[in-house]
Amino acid sequence: MALDPKIRINLDRSVVLLVEQNSQAMDALTAMFRGFGVRKQFKAASGAEAMHIIKTQELDLIVVDAHMPDMDGYDLVRWLRREGPDNARFTPVIMLTGHAARSMVEKSRDSGANFVVSRPFTPEILLQRVFWVAKDERQMVVAEGYVGPDRRFKNMGPPLGIKGRRKDDLSTHVGAATDPNMDQSDIDMLLKPMKAQL
Repeated sequence: MALDPKIRINLDRSVVLLVEQNSQAMDALTAMFRGFGVRKQFKAASGAEAMHIIKTQELDLIVVDAHMPDMDGYDLVRWLRREGPDNARFTPVIMLTGHAARSMVEKSRDSGANFVVSRPFTPEILLQRVFWVAKDERQMVVAEGYVGPDRRFKNMGPPLGIKGRRKDDLSTHVGAATDPNMDQSDIDMLLKPMKAQL
């Protein structure tokens, strides 16, 4: 799906933390977010660096690689959600992973990430996910075994016949919206309310 050129989203006041150990991947992410209009970016090559930035900066979005040597992205997001500073605990997180396996998607979701993007991805795909996260109105859940966005998508439950589906969920296959293999109709459905408001 091409982004509608009439849609104007201003990201120039957004503050983004990019957490990526690979310098080439970091350069690509930095260029993408600069292209999106994000002027203020913090970069971290490790979980420890990311934790320091999270403790000292006001952030609007965190984009983190799932696989890092010292502290992987899953552990970083779990730390953020459970032990991070109060003003940062519910900062939206996009997890980047090279593995689109369902187990990796679920691990990202269960760590408290808002959305998963699997590699390889284009700038357009990443920008669509940023828009989606910006419009996400799910409540944050604080429970003994989980802290993060409500894993149920309001009125968009799992596909028919899938365990966990509620009788009042809409008949849609978008319920697993953290699935990196969402098709175009999924993305269109998620972006439609945003386009209507702009």
